[in-house]
Amino acid sequence: MKRPFGIVAAALLALFVAACGPANPRFQASDVTGVAFGRDFKLTDHNGKPRTLADFRGKVVVMFFGYTQCPDVCPTTLSDLAAALQKLGADADRVQVLFVTIDPERDTPELLSHYVPAFNPTFLGLSGDAAATAETAREFKVLYQKQAGSTPGSYSMDHTAGTFIFDPAGRLRLFVSQGQGPQIFAHDIRELLRATS
Repeated sequence: MKRPFGIVAAALLALFVAACGPANPRFQASDVTGVAFGRDFKLTDHNGKPRTLADFRGKVVVMFFGYTQCPDVCPTTLSDLAAALQKLGADADRVQVLFVTIDPERDTPELLSHYVPAFNPTFLGLSGDAAATAETAREFKVLYQKQAGSTPGSYSMDHTAGTFIFDPAGRLRLFVSQGQGPQIFAHDIRELLRATS
């Protein structure tokens, strides 16, 4: 009779020890931990300050590529991110959202400084010249292409629609597909913060 009880006790003890250990994050977005891309960038924020990923160490970094004249995907994603930060409450102070323009020809720092913080005052717009933009897009495997409009300045930009999320140590951890909504952003950011607190 003692043996089955000992087995049960050992199993319960193992469960108890496992419950006390650090739980693995349960993400709802795509876990891309360990990929060999999206390692860094060298761009300038809308205040004119040069930026790299290291500037935001200690925060969860949320990075989205788009352009200010985007009619739907870009404003929707930025609105979802603003809503996600509201859901996070005080934890939002530990998150930095970055909007990287793939249209530096039209998206001047001045325009970015009005457009991006309109969604949330903490959001930063990042830009570079054509070469820096192309290099950053290559590093993140983001595709973009100009589509001619009725006039030279009315072109649109086709681009990869998705959001990259880094943990506070600066490691790329998640890719959130377009249209997932603020709840998934809030959930997975909270999981990253919990895992590193």
